[in-house]
Amino acid sequence: MNYTPVKQEIVKKYIDQLKISDPGKASIREIVALINLIEEESKVRFIRMEMGVPGLPAAKVGVEAEIKALQAGVASVYPMMDGIKPLKNEAARFIKMFMDIDVEPASCIPTSGAMQGTFAALLVAGNVDKQKDTTLFLDPGFPVQKQQMTVMGHKYESFDVFDFRGEKLRAKIESYLAAGNINSIIYSNPNNPSWICFTEEELQIIGELATKYDVIVMEDLAYFGMDFRKDLYSPGKPPYQPTVAKYTDHYVLFISASKIFSYAGQRCAIMAISNALWNRQYENLQIRFGSKPFGFTIVMQVLYALSSGITHSTQHALTAMFKAASDGEFNFIDEVKEYGRKAKIMKDMFLENGFRIVYEKDGEEAIADGFYFTVGYPGMTGSELLGNLLYYGISAITLTNTGSKKEGLRACVSHVKREQFDDLEKRLKLFNEEFGVH
Repeated sequence: MNYTPVKQEIVKKYIDQLKISDPGKASIREIVALINLIEEESKVRFIRMEMGVPGLPAAKVGVEAEIKALQAGVASVYPMMDGIKPLKNEAARFIKMFMDIDVEPASCIPTSGAMQGTFAALLVAGNVDKQKDTTLFLDPGFPVQKQQMTVMGHKYESFDVFDFRGEKLRAKIESYLAAGNINSIIYSNPNNPSWICFTEEELQIIGELATKYDVIVMEDLAYFGMDFRKDLYSPGKPPYQPTVAKYTDHYVLFISASKIFSYAGQRCAIMAISNALWNRQYENLQIRFGSKPFGFTIVMQVLYALSSGITHSTQHALTAMFKAASDGEFNFIDEVKEYGRKAKIMKDMFLENGFRIVYEKDGEEAIADGFYFTVGYPGMTGSELLGNLLYYGISAITLTNTGSKKEGLRACVSHVKREQFDDLEKRLKLFNEEFGVH
């Protein structure tokens, strides 16, 4: 290599020090630690795209409600395990207003981030039937959910949906469900890391097959409403956030405050369980946990053991944010559209310098600009691309870390500041001059 903005020996030094055999296989947290060390010694500010964390201020309505709740003394009082009533009511109303789905307030459960919700739901789903011991991941997906499966000792299967969009998805999913060992299907929509959004046709296929084979669908809505190709902020009016809940009655929805309300630090989310699944009784849950109902088991057996509920004051914050959104007073989607605007600029820079977008379409429609995008470079694997970009002060994670079969990187736009765009463009030009075909 010719000149690189970061001295190559510094990068190699800390890769060795952290005992990272291959940056392409390193976890997100390992990449974060690596870049922190390189930045400190090199004094080069990286274009940091490795971690999906909010880059906007927390929603003011939530902050004010939480302060008020703390001043009123809630910090000294345990909340009810299944959440405070105002939050449960507003969560159910929010889901009705923005998804046009009816869920009982009783089955809207606050969790310590969607992470805790998915852990609890996957744990219980893995025990509803002795014959069904496996979860199916529609990849690419959030790597830590597979880590949760590893921690639990549960089995999972996965496949990359890249080549199975539209009607092709039906036969692919059914090839797994027909084996009779799948208890649940999990995916994110919009998707982390690819930012694909399942179409109505695809959601219908997932729902119909789940009903046919008696499988629970888990829909991670961490980026609720953030398909900026259409305006999904219209309380009580279409268009609504697309959901599998229109097509099956055995589902669990995870709605997190971290990204849509920029409230990540307080770890709050809602796990909304369909009315049918909430009340359904499973004999094997009685054997495993001592209670038959799916909903009761999640709350009183699993979440109780994990944390005894989430922070009391945070529940008041989430209540206020849901209420303000449903009342038409807080357009949370307008607040986060900055991610889409930055993604458009950054994607164009990559494309102008020899890169390509890996996941580029939903059906016939170009993928949305949003929180993430995916890039590849001719002649390089994802690991090689990441390793080389580190010398240019650019960080990301490889797609292989997310279950993708494609070579490339996941880029998160949230922590890249607009004042860094000039640096990004210069570094990409240098990179392309070094590695491109000229």
